[in-house]
Amino acid sequence: MNKSPAALVKQHFGDKAKLVAALGPLTNDDLWVPRVNETKGLARVPNAKLLRLFNVLSAVKEKFGNRFKLVDAICEIEKRTKDEGYKKRLLAYPVPRLFDLYQSSARRAGVAVEALGSRLPKAIEGSEEAPKPKAAKAQAKPAAAKAPAKAAAKKPAAKPAAKSSAASKKSKG
Repeated sequence: MNKSPAALVKQHFGDKAKLVAALGPLTNDDLWVPRVNETKGLARVPNAKLLRLFNVLSAVKEKFGNRFKLVDAICEIEKRTKDEGYKKRLLAYPVPRLFDLYQSSARRAGVAVEALGSRLPKAIEGSEEAPKPKAAKAQAKPAAAKAPAKAAAKKPAAKPAAKSSAASKKSKG
């Protein structure tokens, strides 16, 4: 069951202010391109974007350390390590765009890339729901009942004969 972004924020962080506070250490100059309106800040950004930003910045910090190493990894995969203009252009990109570029370049090059997954912290004490038991599968039909249904499904339906364009041209003239 998919949860709404607001429910995920509440489950993992408690409220939006705590999520914004958790993003604080990740939004330094090593990982962040400051493109947010300073008067409004991150508190006005939607929950879904904040969650994705937290996941991406956490993954980049864990795997690469900073955005400069991420740009170097992209250039290495694309075999453009000496192209300074390309590096300069990539450094203007925000980290989520760089990380997506890294993943797609790595897949094209045949480099194994792990999926982003969720890097959300554990739920706050006492707010975690108990796991629900899985429903038992419906009992299967006996093999004798399945055989006629499969045989009927494999028979191709009769198609009406279509006139060929060559035959219609000969008859017209």
